[in-house]
Amino acid sequence: MALTGRAALLAALGSIPVGILEPSLAGLVAVNGPLVLACAIDHALAAPVRTLGLSRTGDTSVRLGETADVHLTVTNPGGRKLRARIRDAWPPSSWQPGTETAASRHEVTVPAGERRRLTTRLHPTRRGDRTADRVTIRSYGPLGLWARQGTHAVPWTVRVLPPFTSRKHLPSRLARLRELDGRTSLLTRGEGTEFDSLRDYVPGDDTRSIDWRATARQDKVAVRTWRPERDRHILICLDTGRTSAGRVGDAPRLDSAMDAALLLAALATRAGDRVDLLAHDRRARAQVRGRPAADVLPSFVNAMAPLEAELVETDSRTLVSTILRSAPRRSLVVLLTSLDQAPIEEGLLPVLPRLTKRHTVLVASVADPHVADMTTSRGTVDAVYEAAAGTRSQSERRRTADQLTRHGVHVVDATPDTLAPALADAYLALKAAGRL
Repeated sequence: MALTGRAALLAALGSIPVGILEPSLAGLVAVNGPLVLACAIDHALAAPVRTLGLSRTGDTSVRLGETADVHLTVTNPGGRKLRARIRDAWPPSSWQPGTETAASRHEVTVPAGERRRLTTRLHPTRRGDRTADRVTIRSYGPLGLWARQGTHAVPWTVRVLPPFTSRKHLPSRLARLRELDGRTSLLTRGEGTEFDSLRDYVPGDDTRSIDWRATARQDKVAVRTWRPERDRHILICLDTGRTSAGRVGDAPRLDSAMDAALLLAALATRAGDRVDLLAHDRRARAQVRGRPAADVLPSFVNAMAPLEAELVETDSRTLVSTILRSAPRRSLVVLLTSLDQAPIEEGLLPVLPRLTKRHTVLVASVADPHVADMTTSRGTVDAVYEAAAGTRSQSERRRTADQLTRHGVHVVDATPDTLAPALADAYLALKAAGRL
């Protein structure tokens, strides 16, 4: 039996249930029959969405602040040309604010039996894993009057790594390291315990460095040069508890601590030391142990990437126990944590003697430069109160640092921009003093 009116339109559209159409559709067909027929034909000629093949290739990791390209290949196995608008959905933090629409939407035409590759450029604003959401495809007919729409799950993950902005300080610290090792033209005498070589005496050298036996065999005074010991063990501990979640400027304290840890790891591996990583709050969140020098930095950034500050109080007793298990022999333990009074006095100080008895301990903390600005406020009552609050905060940090120093701990307290080089300098000072 021939179909007319509403039934004919439903037969043409096929995929639209009867219940969603308005009762006035029959009248619409009667008045605008050619338009409705054109829509029906357009829909019928639109390439189906469900049969499309989609796959991904591209970058799997990127440093924070850089861009990553993820390619989406669309294969059209059917007999109709695909004319489509595609939305490649990712989490909002995958792009800079305001750029998501332009970056995630594509228009493509794929002839029957062919494939096309689309590129989605990500510019993440946060560390961690960014996982692709659904791919939504709207397939249009040749007239553009009607479309089919569907979604596909095409899994892909891009790991956003720490940016390592302190890398710029590495060349100058490596030059100082070479001076300690006695390999530069200055042949600076280090205070380590490994004999390096003999050279001629120059005014200003420590007379205790003169090698009298070598001097007796030649007509010049010979001086021994030394270099810091190598193959020392360094354990870098990141406190991922609640205090690391506090933001200083545009980033959490944890991010500044990571940057400082990366610079120290890069410098220490060049110095021939073994470097491990531990991230801990109430339990170990990440751990890197026993990696060869060439693999230390890649392993560190990969382990740090998904770390987030946990809104819990750090369990210092468990942390110290974990450190002692991870470093059974004498090591340099670098603890990147806060200098807030309560966590140090109530958590770390009671268990600190267990740590300092076996290891050399260095505590590094991120200071807020805004607090220093507060101390200079004047002119109004509010400004004076602000200055008093800033001064009190600084006084408490100094008192906490003094307490740690009395327990034999080396303390580095610096702003986010200066923490990484300050920590590297503290490491070099310990090297030069033969404390490692």
